[in-house]
Amino acid sequence: MSEKPPVFTVTDRRKFTLEGELRDEATEAPMQEETSKPESKPEQAPGPRLVTTSPVSNDAAAHEPSSEPSETSEDVPEVTAQEEAAAHHAYQQSSEHIDTMLRAANPAAGATPAVTFEHVVQSIYLSAIVALGAATEPGQKPRIDILGARQSIDMLGVLQEKTKGNLTEKEQRLLQNALFEVRMMFLEVTNAIAQQAAKPPQGKK
Repeated sequence: MSEKPPVFTVTDRRKFTLEGELRDEATEAPMQEETSKPESKPEQAPGPRLVTTSPVSNDAAAHEPSSEPSETSEDVPEVTAQEEAAAHHAYQQSSEHIDTMLRAANPAAGATPAVTFEHVVQSIYLSAIVALGAATEPGQKPRIDILGARQSIDMLGVLQEKTKGNLTEKEQRLLQNALFEVRMMFLEVTNAIAQQAAKPPQGKK
């Protein structure tokens, strides 16, 4: 007689929405958890809210066993030059159609600026500092996604490595300064988290 396969239930236990508002479910009674989980420890002193919902970086994933064979360049389907040109042309037409609709709805709006290397760096940079809690409003507890921040910082590092020797002096300085700033912010936040974790819980000495 075959054993009954285990049933896993995934429950969204986040207390806040993506807009930072309290979820309705957060006010309800907590759902029953598996009996195999250890008893919860006493709460420690308030500190930055650490969120680790982002995908694990390549460094951590490299140490986990995987039954799937590693992907090689032969496994990636090759796109022909004709297919690439056709997709690019269709994308440009669709993009121009969107711009035409936007100008018709708002004639005072200017033309949409073209995306530059600076925009790419700024986008990843902003993702990193938001994940490090820099976008928290005054008076609110920062919500920190340390894994998401590290992934954005590593993306800037990959960008720096892969574009080496192919940037203008201005682009290189922008990328270098952005990397330096987010790395220093990452160290500051992780040090603060480590110090907070080392403190004894409230009410104990």
